[in-house]
Parts: sequence; C-alpha cells; structure tokens
Amino acid sequence: MRALILMLALASPATTATATPTSYALQPALSSVGFETDFGPDLITGRMPVTRADLTLDFANVSASHVAVTLNVQGAEASFPFAAQAMKGPKVLDSVDYPEIRFESTAVHKSGDGATVEGRVTIRGVTHNMVMQAAFWRQKGHEAGDLSHLTIRLTGAVNRSDFGATGWADMVGDQVRLDILARIERTN
Repeated sequence: MRALILMLALASPATTATATPTSYALQPALSSVGFETDFGPDLITGRMPVTRADLTLDFANVSASHVAVTLNVQGAEASFPFAAQAMKGPKVLDSVDYPEIRFESTAVHKSGDGATVEGRVTIRGVTHNMVMQAAFWRQKGHEAGDLSHLTIRLTGAVNRSDFGATGWADMVGDQVRLDILARIERTN
C-alpha cells in the first residue's frame, strides 16, 4: 500500500512539475546488503557493509537517476564462520587483492510500481553488466508526498563464476542472489 501511495504521489502533476534530480545519502545503520547462495540443500546467507553510496533520483524523469555503490568485501559476514572465511579468501572474493565490489548504474527505467536499474558491477577486478529491480517506499512516519526519507529494495543476482570466484564450486552454488534494503535521506 505504501508503494502505491508513493507511486501515486510521484505521478501527480504537482510532484512531476517540480521534480528535479535530487541527491540522497544512505542511512548505513538502517540499511543492509544481503545475499544468499545454495550450499547443497541449505543456504549460505550473509551481509556486506556499504563503504560509499552516491544516489541521485529524479522521479519526473526516471532515466536521469543514477546510483553508484561500493561494498567492503573484507567486512562481509556469512551465516557461519567457515563460509565467511572461505568467501573472503583467494578462491572466491579474494578480499586482500580486491577489497571492494562496485556497482554503477548505466540506465534506469520505470517498471511497474518501481524501476529497473541496469549497470556494471565489478567483482575481483572483473566487470559485467547487471540488472536489478527496485521498489520504493516512503519511510514510516513521513506524510504522503514527502520524499525526504525513502526505503529502496533492490533485488538481483550474479553468477560468481563470471567473475572468477570459482572456489568450492562442488559445494556452493554459482548464483548469488542479492536483496538490498537501503534507507536514504535527501541531501539537497
């Protein structure tokens, strides 16, 4: 329901007429970059901290929006200690030589009640295209039309083998599914 209210507010003539590209800052304590992959019949889940996020959103002209995010590989946590150690090791993410993962959007398109974010992700020094789906909501406690504090949920997936992260392929799945919950606040 909150997503519908936000999308109606974004589509209203008053909002559209005054909308311009707006910078937002990530609220790190309220945000999380989650991931999961298959581990036999089970799942390995985890989180990775955000080092930097540059977000510019334009609700009147969604294609003018831009997202750039940098993650701290060395700070990654997994659902059990061995998985975290293996994930950060040289056979998977190689956090010593490649301490960051970067994503930068190349195009943003309106899609239903949200957006499709196309971009380039760099993992282990290898860059590939990536597509994520985005949904937006006003944060709890903010009135309709108030776009100063938003929640964005981004979902997508990468195949770790595309980036040379092939360690333990006999035990750990190739596809890594991402579920990012970002709470942001307007900066201008």
